[in-house]
Amino acid sequence: MRPEDMSLTELRQATRRGDFTSPTPGLAPGYAQANLAIFPQKYAFDFLLFSMRNPKPCPILDVTEPGSPVPRLAAPEADLRTDLPKYRIWERGELVDEVTDITPHWREDLVAFLLGCSFTFEAALLGAGIPIRHIEENRNVPMYITNIQCTPAGKFHGPVVVSMRPIPPAQVVRAVQVTSRYPAVHGAPIHVGDPSQIGIADINKPDLGEAVTINPGEVPVFWACGCTPQAVAMEAKPDFMITHAPGHMFITDLKNEELAAL
Repeated sequence: MRPEDMSLTELRQATRRGDFTSPTPGLAPGYAQANLAIFPQKYAFDFLLFSMRNPKPCPILDVTEPGSPVPRLAAPEADLRTDLPKYRIWERGELVDEVTDITPHWREDLVAFLLGCSFTFEAALLGAGIPIRHIEENRNVPMYITNIQCTPAGKFHGPVVVSMRPIPPAQVVRAVQVTSRYPAVHGAPIHVGDPSQIGIADINKPDLGEAVTINPGEVPVFWACGCTPQAVAMEAKPDFMITHAPGHMFITDLKNEELAAL
């Protein structure tokens, strides 16, 4: 069965078995996707404070108890050690491994944060007739490290990461309106237009994800991205951290519309 035809339960089971290891945009329609950041408990308060001060790139959906891999609010039957397609292991700010199961790396002092993901509002964009190029081209969304700095908190500091979607000019305002309804998953864009204004030298060379086609006249639109903790890790250098691999998200039990503002 193709991943796009799987139910949430089937997709999560396939991921847990290691049969599905690909990016997740467009999968399990109707269910919210989430970024993952896992820290030793000694860093948990600092990261919670960092997220509260930077709600655009780091909107919190759930936080686990120390040592528990179960996100009780977002998916109480899930296991964050196995239920993402791919993870990244970081030590002192350096990426040391990519794996599909973090059970061997799990510790009793780890705290997991689930952060809202912009893949969640893509169904609403598509419903409004707005194209999503990385879905059309079966690619990972392009992501860029910007010159916009997060508000520091404790140990954590660093740049905001953004995801980009090219939008026809006549639909830019509508894209802003649609995504503004989803503040829990990054909400409205933080920049529209000239990428150089936010420190992006070459839009065809994303720092994370994959480049997509930008048709003549289309406007690049940039949303805050939950890969920001990975850029922050490279600057703050915590001694240990686990994240999702870019584009390989955790799919929660939360419905998209549960996270939409009225």
